[in-house]
Amino acid sequence: MDANAAYEVHLDIFEGPLDLLLYLIKKNDLDIHNIPIAEITREYLTYLELMKDLNLELAGEFLVTAATLMQIKAKMLLPTPPGEEEGGDPRQELIDKLLEYQKFQDAAKFLESQQESHHDVYFRQSPRFREDEKELGVKLFDLLASIRKILDRSDVDRAVIEGEEFPVESKIDKLLGLLENSRKDEGGRSYITVEEFFSGERKLAGFVACFFALLEMVRLQKVFARQMRSFGEIRIYKKEPETAAEEISQEVQG
Repeated sequence: MDANAAYEVHLDIFEGPLDLLLYLIKKNDLDIHNIPIAEITREYLTYLELMKDLNLELAGEFLVTAATLMQIKAKMLLPTPPGEEEGGDPRQELIDKLLEYQKFQDAAKFLESQQESHHDVYFRQSPRFREDEKELGVKLFDLLASIRKILDRSDVDRAVIEGEEFPVESKIDKLLGLLENSRKDEGGRSYITVEEFFSGERKLAGFVACFFALLEMVRLQKVFARQMRSFGEIRIYKKEPETAAEEISQEVQG
């Protein structure tokens, strides 16, 4: 897989611009009825830039929403022309959309919880968690937020040199090696953190290759990621090889 190729990512409940806006509102503990438009616009554009750096294919809706945010920001900054009546809050239409979208999200989560409460789910040969150890599944923007923090703290060279290659396969080997070594360490554990996986990378292309490697391994169900709490540390666990191989074989045959 070419590390510089676009890698299209779609998640069931967390893939659109409204999802990103709601994520940023919750992450920054903002009032959805009184959105600080300058702050949310700045954060939103930062995430779009990060997605661009990671070669994620951006749907047109993300750019339309970015333009809408900047238009709202401009309307709030510009004075009302003389002789014209002052209009309503330029944010209101966006707020209404977010509130309506949030209702659908909440309904979807309720239906999902009802389904889970009536069906037993077993992870064959995967790590088993006690009730007090159960963790949240990781969504795309949670992963992007974690990567953004790592990039902000590091001295990564964001320049991409033509012809520079960081094969995804080598990053998959790195991921599996780190998981194996974590078990061998004294007081070994069955996971590594996202920060540990991306550590040592000094080039943006290396970060991109690591990102693709993690997505590919999750897609193949050889590893899975969990989060201890909302916006908290992300951990990567390895599924047992024979289980992963069996499931991949069934996927290919199907």
